[in-house]
Amino acid sequence: MTNTSNNQQKGLIYASLTAILWGFLAIALKVAVTEIDPITVSWFRFSIATVLLLIFIRAKNNGELRSLKHFPWLAMVAAAGLSLNYIGYITGIELTGPSNAQIIIQSAPLTLGIIGIVFFKEKVSKRQLTGIGIAAIGFYFFYLNKLGGTALSGQSVYNIGSFYVLLAAICWVVYAVCQKILVRTYPVRAVNFILFIFSAFALAPMVDYQSIFQMSIGMWGLMLFLGLNTFLAYSFLGEAFKHADANKVGIIITLNPLITIFVMTILAYIEVSWISPDVLSPQGFISALAVIAGAILAVKSK
Repeated sequence: MTNTSNNQQKGLIYASLTAILWGFLAIALKVAVTEIDPITVSWFRFSIATVLLLIFIRAKNNGELRSLKHFPWLAMVAAAGLSLNYIGYITGIELTGPSNAQIIIQSAPLTLGIIGIVFFKEKVSKRQLTGIGIAAIGFYFFYLNKLGGTALSGQSVYNIGSFYVLLAAICWVVYAVCQKILVRTYPVRAVNFILFIFSAFALAPMVDYQSIFQMSIGMWGLMLFLGLNTFLAYSFLGEAFKHADANKVGIIITLNPLITIFVMTILAYIEVSWISPDVLSPQGFISALAVIAGAILAVKSK
């Protein structure tokens, strides 16, 4: 097996780990916002991830942070995109639900593909165009299905929540493009450190610190999980972008909603009390599969 094949395989493993972590993340965020506001939760995630990453880098003692002597200002753009993505995504989860947010956020790889075609004049295959079309149809019927299953009084809330997730998707595209460029020159962990610490400081003035001191032991444990999830997922994602083609990473990441939908279905079946049921109807599930399948075709270059 060649070095290129080894790198691709390693990158796909990192991408798979990211997908698994993100599959559970949406559920954990839905639980967190029952007590803590979205901005405070996002700040907590960035803060814990920053501390964990700094400890890891110092333990490695390989001088990775010294590589930032010539500061990459593009990282500020990436950090802004990531911060807004966090806030929009968790707000969308709060207003709609984990399964819904996970499907709508798949507009991110589609947006990335469209940007490449329109602005960067990338060649597009018939398969990719078919994928975009299938996903667009899937989005339309998924939206109609969810809206039809929502009480009239809650439809405006659903629309607002879905809009927040769409904004989060666009912001994630900004982050992903910048991250892919940055890891060509700088170590992944050094780039992530800038993203995490900048985002933590940017959100700090808007944090409800009083709610933090009133958290239960269980909520503290959940917040620590969210921070660890953030640290690991974005570390794995950075390594995935470094070792594998972006379109292949995108295909695997696109599969993470299936994990969320599967887990939420199990939780609804066993009737847990700590999270609201969020189960897709058969029509909604078929539409969700169309979105995921279309997104995979759209990001697949060969």
